[in-house]
Amino acid sequence: MPYLITGATGSVGRSIVDQLRSAGKDVRVVTRDAAKAPAGVDTVEGDFTKGDLPASAFAGVRRLFLFPAQGGVDPFLAQAKRAGVEQIVVLSSLAAALDHARDKASPSAAHHLAIENAVRATGIPATVLRPGTFANNLLFWASAIQAGDTVYGPYAQSAQAPIHEADVAAVAAAALLDDGHAGKVYPLTGPQALTRVEQLGTISDAIGRKLRFQEVPPEVFQKEMATYMPTPIIKMLLDYWSDTVATPDSVLATVAEVTGRPARPLASWARDHAAAFGGGSRSA
Repeated sequence: MPYLITGATGSVGRSIVDQLRSAGKDVRVVTRDAAKAPAGVDTVEGDFTKGDLPASAFAGVRRLFLFPAQGGVDPFLAQAKRAGVEQIVVLSSLAAALDHARDKASPSAAHHLAIENAVRATGIPATVLRPGTFANNLLFWASAIQAGDTVYGPYAQSAQAPIHEADVAAVAAAALLDDGHAGKVYPLTGPQALTRVEQLGTISDAIGRKLRFQEVPPEVFQKEMATYMPTPIIKMLLDYWSDTVATPDSVLATVAEVTGRPARPLASWARDHAAAFGGGSRSA
């Protein structure tokens, strides 16, 4: 039985493919560009948001991983329903839990709740993964670190619990491979809440260079980012960082509970991605 993976060229999807293949499973991926697909897997080229994939994409598929594409997922879900898919593991966001006032107007919450609701409307049993902030978001600092030793940003003492993409993938793989996960919602975080200064220090240790966090006022950050990000996204980031100064991210044990192994610390992620910051790279 092949497992169908959407978003397989992204960090989570590619890691899911690797973990399923390590378990000896057949994997099929959907991608707009077959040249970017992971090597050694059955590849279907197409845009799954359009709902016009060939029937062969779903041949033999009973379980699939759904990436929350911006283009919408309804047409794809209709195809999955017709093909007899029996379980969907969907990537969502912790913002969709609406646990904080800031989430009520969050673009992330709105998008991911729409995806979750579309999946539930199919009636296909689903497992919902709700990771908090990804450690990969720290790649935003890569250019500044490659160019110098200082990162600029607001709310230096706000504390988040970044999660390694491989841990999100590990929970997804468990939900795909094992019974008992249908109908579950899994909130996910990394194993430790670290201030933004401490996060930068972790990267510093990984690349062997002393780095400095220079705090700037939120309004300065907003003005500088206006060219690169939509205003609602900037506001979402500022609200999140502001809130987690006094109340750091809660650390959840879900990764360990589902996979049987503890979530990877940020130091592991930093070593894995050291090359992106101009340092050497080695496996965690």
